[in-house]
Amino acid sequence: MKIDAFAHILPEKFYQQMLAIDPKIPNKYPFIKIKTLADLDSRLKLWPDKMVKQVISLVNISPEDYAGPEESAALCQKANEELAAIVSCHRDYFAGGVAILPMNNIPEAVRVIEQVAQDPVLVGAQIYTRHLGKSIADPEFMPVLAKAAELGVPLWLHPVFDPRKPDNELVFSWEYELSQAMLGLVQADLFEKYPQSKIIVHHAGAMVPFFAGRIDHILDPVHAADFKKFYVDTAILGNPAALNLTIDYYGIDHVLFGTDAPFAVQPSGANELIVSAIDSLDLTKEELAKIYHGNYEKMF
Repeated sequence: MKIDAFAHILPEKFYQQMLAIDPKIPNKYPFIKIKTLADLDSRLKLWPDKMVKQVISLVNISPEDYAGPEESAALCQKANEELAAIVSCHRDYFAGGVAILPMNNIPEAVRVIEQVAQDPVLVGAQIYTRHLGKSIADPEFMPVLAKAAELGVPLWLHPVFDPRKPDNELVFSWEYELSQAMLGLVQADLFEKYPQSKIIVHHAGAMVPFFAGRIDHILDPVHAADFKKFYVDTAILGNPAALNLTIDYYGIDHVLFGTDAPFAVQPSGANELIVSAIDSLDLTKEELAKIYHGNYEKMF
């Protein structure tokens, strides 16, 4: 069995609620046209591998960017209920759901974390590299991160574009944003203040493994070591050499199988490409088991 820890979905009712607020969303986010993202029947029919269960998080259409604090919290609550229902009704396909947070309403976001801690289906919550134009490391968001650490709730870190930059693009921008967010969290002393923090970073930890030498020589030893406290996935579309570097940097216990499904390879995602890359590595059966499911299971 494999657990794809970083897959995405766009629940139908949530999507319709967001379209009612802004009908231009499909033009802003062309990826919405991917059928298996929003059409659950198509997704299940075109399932990439019977030996894989997915942990699903919502695509980065955040209510906080479209609605005030009260409405945003209500939209997130409904979205989380819809997500939990999808997982509950299809346990042969989904290992869990990742809740969405109203980060323009911190008390409600904290309440969602508390709900997740007691929920049998929602396994964590998603945060973004930036919220409301601010870094995730901004003090405004620390109560959410602190509560997640206190209750042992894992957080999924997903990139978004920085709207201040005129040349955002998908090849490199998101990897920079992830790396910068990680640096911000490290320099905010997240792991010193909240050592139980569990944050899963998309795209194999982005630029960090490649620039490990710069990290070690520019930062002090404590903050440099803190980078290795993040967990990362394998969603880099193959590339065995890069996966080796990722494992070498973060350690075998901090790497989780993740594919970013259903993106990149149509119709259902890059599962085959990424599995092939992982299986080509010089890893023992025990190490492969850790990546494919064991490290995810140990988070709870």
